[in-house]
Amino acid sequence: MIKINLLNSVTERQVGAIGAVDRKVSSPATRLVLMSLSVVFLLLAVVGWDVISSQMAKADMEKQLEEQKQIAQELDAMMKEQKELEDKIKSIDMRIEAIKKLRAEQAGPSAVLEALRERIAMVPGLYLQSVEQAGEQMTIKGNSPDEAAVTQFGRSLEFSNGLFSNLNIETVRQEVANQQAVATKTGEQAKLNVINFTVKTAYTPSKAASGNNAMPTNASATGAPAPAAPQSVKN
Repeated sequence: MIKINLLNSVTERQVGAIGAVDRKVSSPATRLVLMSLSVVFLLLAVVGWDVISSQMAKADMEKQLEEQKQIAQELDAMMKEQKELEDKIKSIDMRIEAIKKLRAEQAGPSAVLEALRERIAMVPGLYLQSVEQAGEQMTIKGNSPDEAAVTQFGRSLEFSNGLFSNLNIETVRQEVANQQAVATKTGEQAKLNVINFTVKTAYTPSKAASGNNAMPTNASATGAPAPAAPQSVKN
């Protein structure tokens, strides 16, 4: 009877196939090819990862750049708006200053003239001839038959809370014909002594505009220390 061992035959075939593969792999040419393929695969993997990571980094940087550009645009818009607001505020401040200056210029002369009118009204027998202004200097000219009235007027100007300052009073005595007097026996017309005065003073328009130039009373005007004595010049 013939006996055939199938197990041994299968095992022998498998061992033979493995041996053939080992022989092929163990050959230098095959090893070189396998190593080359492995190196190429690893190189492609590294290059691919580098390309992918570079693209991802580039996309992230472009996104950040767009965000920075948007922030810069918003900042430019805010700076432009702030500059426009500053210009508007500056323009409004200039208008306010111009209005204040105009009001001071308008109120100053009227307040000074009103102050003069009130002070002249409180001194009987005082007559105003002219008022001239040159910068901060004012020249007041007038006359009175009584020199004491001129002195009282000077005192009233001195006590004006800074409206008038640096007073200088000059007086000149002059004889004028009295139109209302009766002629004497010799035919000559009676004459009257008149005190012509010139007051030079400085005044402050801001004080005039503020309206703080309080009027002195008659008692203070007559009882207060007198200013520099008027300089009298006789003709």
